[in-house]
Amino acid sequence: MVTIPRLVIAAPASGSGKTTVATGLMAAFTRRGLAVSPHKVGPDYIDPGYHALATGRAGRNLDAYMCGPELVAPLFAHGARGCDLAIVEGVMGLYDGASGQGELASTAHVAKLLQAPVVLVVDASSQSRSVAALVHGFASWDPEVRISGVILNKVGSDRHEMLLRDALDESGVPVMGVLRRAEQVATPSRHLGLVPVAERRGDAVAAVAAMGAQVSGGCDLDALMALARSAPRSPAGSGAWDPVEAVRGAVGSGDVCDAAVPLPGPGSRTPDGPAGGGPDGPGHGRPVIAVAGGPAFTFSYAEHSELLAAAGAEVVTFDPLRDVALPEGTRGLVIGGGFPEVYAPELSANEPLRKAVADLAAAGAPVAAECAGLLYLSRSLDGLPMCGVLDAEGRMSKRLTLGYREAVAITDSALAAVGTRLRGHEFHRTVLEPGAGPAPAWGMHLPERRVEGFVQQGVHASYLHTHWASAPGIARRFVERAAG
Repeated sequence: MVTIPRLVIAAPASGSGKTTVATGLMAAFTRRGLAVSPHKVGPDYIDPGYHALATGRAGRNLDAYMCGPELVAPLFAHGARGCDLAIVEGVMGLYDGASGQGELASTAHVAKLLQAPVVLVVDASSQSRSVAALVHGFASWDPEVRISGVILNKVGSDRHEMLLRDALDESGVPVMGVLRRAEQVATPSRHLGLVPVAERRGDAVAAVAAMGAQVSGGCDLDALMALARSAPRSPAGSGAWDPVEAVRGAVGSGDVCDAAVPLPGPGSRTPDGPAGGGPDGPGHGRPVIAVAGGPAFTFSYAEHSELLAAAGAEVVTFDPLRDVALPEGTRGLVIGGGFPEVYAPELSANEPLRKAVADLAAAGAPVAAECAGLLYLSRSLDGLPMCGVLDAEGRMSKRLTLGYREAVAITDSALAAVGTRLRGHEFHRTVLEPGAGPAPAWGMHLPERRVEGFVQQGVHASYLHTHWASAPGIARRFVERAAG
């Protein structure tokens, strides 16, 4: 087991200030010289970017729906290995989980799986004594959820603070911080939430520094650290999740081929990065897998690159906005989510790279594209030429498509064999027409039955975001196809 001091930062509802408080705490404790492990409940890709900026470590997600409750603690322990403190930012309201499935994937569910104390962030801007009733209700709703402190956000004045503190004295939940309204900590938003760090790095650095300063000045960091240390041993079963062991465990399963690439030895990993990296690069039997990054493609789970490396790949990141060629020796391509619609003119203008991607796909190399990657592979996006790999056209829409999905692979592909089942997440304001090719990628079961995505030659392209830790055979299969 891995023992680490830990806190879950939750709120009664979205918009209460969880990201400000969680990111500020990460920055404040990091500034004290602690190694802080940042985590986010749910499928959110954007908040972890701010967490990474605050801590200097990869922001990681804990999703009990996509990965299953049994993987939450091991994935947490993997990310927190060697750290002094872990801070977990919640999602939505404390008890809000997967639609129609009770507590599953809620912040409360994850807090119970981690046996972590919860600090409730309350937007106090429009209340005084009522705050005590609100906190009491949340603290008593589920006795297994340990709400151990409150941070009051958007407090208007000294008198307002006094009224709030007096009311909360009766609740039995201590006030561990009071934050005034502060414009300098605000982060701009658009159609899918906050603007990612990669698109505004200078301003994001300043915003994170302001969050850290505000939290340091308004919160009792010593009391919060003592609370974090009160958490029991993490119930991580046999220990932390390990990408090498996860890939080894996938050998022989129905959705992977026989070994084509030698696997790294047991325990072959870096403390906080892809497993099996280093000197074994091109020319050493490790196929190069190019992973799209940069401002247009910011949606990625750290475990994906770790699993690819553990499966025997040399993982190389490139930026489709700036790089005119794929990394030398590319044998496979992963294009995750992001905001291609924001950067469509620049992506379209990079004709050499678009041609290189199309040529790679035409050669039959494995290509995995999710959401933004799907749009990038299409014929056009909002009328601008894209890679032309898929006979489909994308455009912006006023409708937000959002939610967890159950899916089954209905076409054999570089990612999964027919019949492979997994859970994923959709999150976009774009539409692709048609939404599925002659050989669709997935059959969806939630919220309605439909087919979706494209499989052609080595390409697997879909709107569905997946977390490969739940099915590590995906990485093994993909690298074996790349090795050929």
